[in-house]
Amino acid sequence: MAGLAAAFGSGAMTNSMIEIENARVILLTGSNPTENHPIVDLHIRRAVSRNGAKLIVVDPRELELVKYADIWLRPRPGTDVAWLNAMMHVIIRDGLWDRSYVEERTENFDSLKETVAEYAPEFVETITGVPAQDIKKAARVYAEAEVASIVYAMGITQHAAGTDNVKSIANLAMLCGNVGVEAGGVNPLRGQNNVQGACDMGALPNVLPGYQSLSDEGVIKKFEQAWKVKLSPEPGMAATEIWSAVPGGKIKGLYIVGENPVISDPNSNEVKAALESLEFLVVQDIFMTETAELAHVVLPAASFAEKEGTFTNTERRVQRVRQALAPVGQARPDWQIICGLARAMGSGMYYESPREIMEEIALLTPIYGGISYDRLEENGLQWPCPDRDHPGTPYLHKDRFTRGKGLFHPIEFIPPGELPDEAYPFIFSTGRVLEHFNSGTMTRRVRGLNSACPEPLLEIHEKDAEELAIEEGSMVKVSSRRGELVARAQPTKKCPQGVVFIPFHFKEVAANLLTIDTLDPVAKIPEYKVCAVKIEAWTEQD
Repeated sequence: MAGLAAAFGSGAMTNSMIEIENARVILLTGSNPTENHPIVDLHIRRAVSRNGAKLIVVDPRELELVKYADIWLRPRPGTDVAWLNAMMHVIIRDGLWDRSYVEERTENFDSLKETVAEYAPEFVETITGVPAQDIKKAARVYAEAEVASIVYAMGITQHAAGTDNVKSIANLAMLCGNVGVEAGGVNPLRGQNNVQGACDMGALPNVLPGYQSLSDEGVIKKFEQAWKVKLSPEPGMAATEIWSAVPGGKIKGLYIVGENPVISDPNSNEVKAALESLEFLVVQDIFMTETAELAHVVLPAASFAEKEGTFTNTERRVQRVRQALAPVGQARPDWQIICGLARAMGSGMYYESPREIMEEIALLTPIYGGISYDRLEENGLQWPCPDRDHPGTPYLHKDRFTRGKGLFHPIEFIPPGELPDEAYPFIFSTGRVLEHFNSGTMTRRVRGLNSACPEPLLEIHEKDAEELAIEEGSMVKVSSRRGELVARAQPTKKCPQGVVFIPFHFKEVAANLLTIDTLDPVAKIPEYKVCAVKIEAWTEQD
């Protein structure tokens, strides 16, 4: 993923949220912003209703935004590379690609052209189920736009081929000259608050803050001098790789901060077993989560309203967080807990305040070089912001890509790791609902939100429900090769036939008991969106 990160902002939006309103075409795929990113949803609706933008929605489920769409493609889950290649096939075949942009700003076009030549829409229809004519129409609408924005989220990335999906999206955007222009771009929507900030600050196994590589001796030396410690140049493990390393004793202890993997990680029976077998588990969180209940030591942390600091959002905007309340009980801000632990372990990690930490960040992290608390008083700043006179960067790659030229990656379609069969005939997918957030650690403690959405509902197509004699509100058992759960059924047309969906926020109906822990080989992201299950009617006697 390193090459892609260099070209496309390390998972950040290349453009700003407000710019979406000025796109002439918006391609929305693998994202349900109405429920998961309401501000982005508002910008998309304004683009369509106020500014006449055309909206292409590509998603197996019928989203609310389908009502606003000019085109809705409904591919089988896990077939994104195929339909993206088919769109590029049409664009190149019909001469709709941006020749001057491709020649001046990209490389490896001939290899891409050769690969997508095999993905005619008629052939791809057999893979995706999307009518060839609809693929052709979507390709032409996207390619002929003066400027087009691609917006996506975890419906694209949470696959064993997630990196391939993202590279294919980048290919499509560059092919039509839509990267490095206002209101265009490749715009992934982050799944949680400050995920972008955590990644920016080095919460990845192969980089230091600012995506500075561990393989760069100059980078290592700079941080060693600043921190007065010796650093290993060896990359660590991705979080999702840890669970398989516990049974063999490679990992004996874990320090988990602000994460609840018992609910949020795939194949959660295996995750729980791994946590229970650790020699030592420390959990730092604001509530006693399902993961914290397994810990040997729990460190109570302050919530966002009880501390100072910054958040960096999905459009790379660094924003101030100001303390509104005193921490409850023994809770302390995360930075104070971490510094206290470091000093107890012999490190001279002393900071007086989050402001001082931000000053160090600016000193050591070039993309944050011009960011300070004084400059964040109003609307924040978007990185890269290299010096104190820089205004921040609303959109990336205006004149050149980070690597010089944008690199086309020819990608072949690879089916998901586990598809339906006679024993497990349905595709199972997970996601979110408007009322709840991630593992429910915060939102499920809010009476109003629980009243609005008290339990997860299993979406199943009406015809599938009829064939299985499943009625509205009846209880069903959902089983995979990894576990089973019981949920209330909601027959609907939102899901296509052969596909069922359930949100993963609820510990009582823990969707990730079922999901497969197959990982993307590059990004190490699990395949949350496709696995095989069977559905059976259930009664209390069962």
